[in-house]
Amino acid sequence: MSEFTPDLVRHLGVLSRIQLSDDEVQRLTGQLDAIVDNIAKVSRVATADVPATSHPIPLQNVYRPDEVRDTLTAAQALQNAPDADGSRFRVTAILGEEQ
Repeated sequence: MSEFTPDLVRHLGVLSRIQLSDDEVQRLTGQLDAIVDNIAKVSRVATADVPATSHPIPLQNVYRPDEVRDTLTAAQALQNAPDADGSRFRVTAILGEEQ
């Protein structure tokens, strides 16, 4: 069993700049005890011969080869645009607008 007391939880709250009610202190005392106890259990089970993993099944990236292909011209890209300005899409300004 870990050593969390209500006074320690209050002190941690002050250090974290979190104002805790008495009910929260009582609840967090038990929760922090359980968390630390579970971490200790995992630490006892973990051994040096078991590699740390983030996934139970090894993952690898799947890449496709880069191939040069035909691309859209500016006119083709803009042909269905609701509004265009030369070779650019025209959109409503959003920065600095009042909502």
